[in-house]
Amino acid sequence: LIYKAEQLSGSYNYYDALQYASKAFRLDTNNLEARHIYATCLNNKEDRTIVEVGAAQRHLLYILKRDQKNSDVMVEVATTYGFMQDFETAFEYVNNALRADVRNRDAYVYKGTLYRINGKMDLAKSSYETAIQMDPKYFQAHIFLAGIYQKENNPVAIEYFRTAYELNPTAELKYALAYALDKFDKMEDSKSNYRELAGGTDQNFAAVGNFHLGYIKQLKEKEIDSALYFYSLAVSLDKDYVEAYHNRGMCYEIKGDYSNARSEYLKALAILPDFQLSMDAFNRISKK
Repeated sequence: LIYKAEQLSGSYNYYDALQYASKAFRLDTNNLEARHIYATCLNNKEDRTIVEVGAAQRHLLYILKRDQKNSDVMVEVATTYGFMQDFETAFEYVNNALRADVRNRDAYVYKGTLYRINGKMDLAKSSYETAIQMDPKYFQAHIFLAGIYQKENNPVAIEYFRTAYELNPTAELKYALAYALDKFDKMEDSKSNYRELAGGTDQNFAAVGNFHLGYIKQLKEKEIDSALYFYSLAVSLDKDYVEAYHNRGMCYEIKGDYSNARSEYLKALAILPDFQLSMDAFNRISKK
């Protein structure tokens, strides 16, 4: 049970891992390994509650009392305090982890995250860079740095997204790279990445890739018929793609085809009734 839980949590599937971890812990509450993986799953699953994080914290502190130099557990305890907005205590535990093991990669990563949450971006970048020095293949640190640089409108974000994708070639990171290239006006590279997404096996991201190709055609290259083609591909892959219906309505409106434009705006509103852009657009052309 522990082995299966660790396998699943290793691929960030904490929700399924929790089923095995909780069974292992119930079978032997004295087993620190079972207690640890159970706490880890509680503390990391996407829909965790404050009660679950509190329970995870108690289990982790129990382990730390019996293994006082375990820097990995110290980092995990720090994350529980961070979740509870007790940043002072979180910093205390993460610094203790680094005193116990100056090369603890996760300690530098979480310290960077604490700095980022508190608006200290230079210190955050320094911590993430140190984590990369500890482990150059840790793609998450590259993602965190890319996000900071993108928010600062610094095109160096592209290289961090590119490295993250090379280390972990997922559709999600392909999209992040394509979006960064688009944002920093690397249009041909951006379109190339969106085309790869559009032709990929992940249907949701294929829809996203087609949508963004349509967006570029519509707003940057002013090729309205081509934009309509890509938006139509997007909605064929995702029937609830509100923005694609709305933008298809915009294209029809540009062409003076107000009947089809109204129809597209209504399709968007049928999916998301409070989508203000489509509401305003429909009202604007309702009598045309």
